[in-house]
Amino acid sequence: MTQTSTRPAGAGKPSPAASPAGTGATAGEPGGKAVRPWISRPDEAFTAEALTTRLIGTGLSWRDYPPSLRLWYILVPVLTAVAGGLLRFIRLEVPHKLVFDETYYVKDAYSYLISGYERSWPDKANDSFNAGNPDVLLNTPEYVVHPPVGKWMIAAGMWLFGPENPFGWRFAAALMGTLTVLLVSLIALKLFRSLPLAGAAGLLLAVDGHHLVMSRTSLLDIFLTFWILAAFGALLMDRDDGRRRLAARLARAAAANGGQPPAGTLLAGPWLGVRWWRVAAGVCMGLAVGTKWSGLFFLAGFGLLTVLWDLNARRVAGIRGWISGGAIRDGIPAFLGMVPVAGIVYSATWTGWFLSDNAYFRHWAESNPSAEWGWLPDSVRSLVHYHLEAYNFHQGLSSEHPYQASAWSWLVMGRPTSFFYESPPQGTPGCDVEKCTSAILSVGNPLIWWPAAIALVVLLFWWAGRRDWRAGAVLAGVAAGYLPWFMYPERTMFYFYAVSFEPFLVLALVYCLGLVLGRSSDPPWRRRSGLYLVVLFLAAVLLLSAFFYPIWTAEVIPYVDWKVRMWMPSWI
Repeated sequence: MTQTSTRPAGAGKPSPAASPAGTGATAGEPGGKAVRPWISRPDEAFTAEALTTRLIGTGLSWRDYPPSLRLWYILVPVLTAVAGGLLRFIRLEVPHKLVFDETYYVKDAYSYLISGYERSWPDKANDSFNAGNPDVLLNTPEYVVHPPVGKWMIAAGMWLFGPENPFGWRFAAALMGTLTVLLVSLIALKLFRSLPLAGAAGLLLAVDGHHLVMSRTSLLDIFLTFWILAAFGALLMDRDDGRRRLAARLARAAAANGGQPPAGTLLAGPWLGVRWWRVAAGVCMGLAVGTKWSGLFFLAGFGLLTVLWDLNARRVAGIRGWISGGAIRDGIPAFLGMVPVAGIVYSATWTGWFLSDNAYFRHWAESNPSAEWGWLPDSVRSLVHYHLEAYNFHQGLSSEHPYQASAWSWLVMGRPTSFFYESPPQGTPGCDVEKCTSAILSVGNPLIWWPAAIALVVLLFWWAGRRDWRAGAVLAGVAAGYLPWFMYPERTMFYFYAVSFEPFLVLALVYCLGLVLGRSSDPPWRRRSGLYLVVLFLAAVLLLSAFFYPIWTAEVIPYVDWKVRMWMPSWI
């Protein structure tokens, strides 16, 4: 006997009219019990339909709905992205000066635009840059410790809109922040198969202050977040694609053998060929690591996650040697499809350094011959030395900073980073009182971050107790972005690093909102009650975001209004 459904084709599928708004098992409700009887005839267990049902479920694809409903699968993510884009692009040029670490990355990006590598700047270069005169570069190279991708993306915005204005500096960050909102909505739709939950995910990320601030300032972390989320989305697509391939190949083998796959096939299972979505994930991870090295933790975490998905797929499909077969036939291709691809992409991001003649450490190997490593090209040895020096710098980074924040405090927003603070005098536009404030504080919406921290505990129980792979996938994203920082307790850290895993916090919160909504099989009163609670929660989030919006976007407000928004002494 095998674990597959005996129901006729189409049984248990949601009606096209009900499923998009539903959160029941067939609509992908978090934690819902799928209608999947466990007993079937052996001669039916390895049909393509039975295998697909076991491996993927019975939920409808968006293509199976009428055009009128199918349109909403496009509109809901797009509308949340439009809302996020408006919040990110309106007044993007404010403040009209470099803020916080823009002083490094924006100027480095301009160097890339001019030379293809980082060059040094004279004293008071910020004043020239703020005045719209960035062309004061020196001819000497600058030592930097972050890879090039994020700075090249900032440079692209400067190329489009000019380096003389803040809109050009920040365009790429705002665009990637907006696209991240779109991605998180699409990923929620893929995970939960629920339009309301997809809309909630996009909306929550769109209006959260931490992500908003990072999208309106040209630091590297928003680019890291985008590439990480894009890789995760590609792996979700690969999960379904790989399971469809497995179902199709087992079904063909069974059909050619009288309804049962040959014993040899069931011993380890078939090879699944080149997994192009996994290769796409490798490209995205290469670009993530090429933005910040912390992307390496996501590469390791996501690589392990996708192999575990494949191992479980072989187990559910009925393959006897699912561990050894999966390790060889899925694990090795997974490594080859992601790690070397990511390495090649990462190396390619240093093209500007390779093509230059004056970049930092560019000719180090020529003046430092090596008997052991001399067979390597000088340029490669020089780049390796550069990386070792940068690694040592990061390892020894322990200088005091007024806004440093231990990783323990991130989820409760114990010490958010102040990017900008001024006290405009009375008579300044927007200041009609004696004392005013204009500030950018990278604090999140408390109604998003604090419940999301609790949601992680809920997901842990649903993953461990109910074996819900979606809960495990979301937890993996949080773990890859959060837990590694606890290995470096002495290192200087900042709260804004948490933006790399913030989309997964939002997905965790949305998962719990799905539990509140209930299953499609619940009584109408239960569904209505859940809907009212979720709508009330989202309305409260929107109101609180409107309350905090002035201190996220440098609006000029009375000092007393700014003080009212400092809910914790550590926020000041």
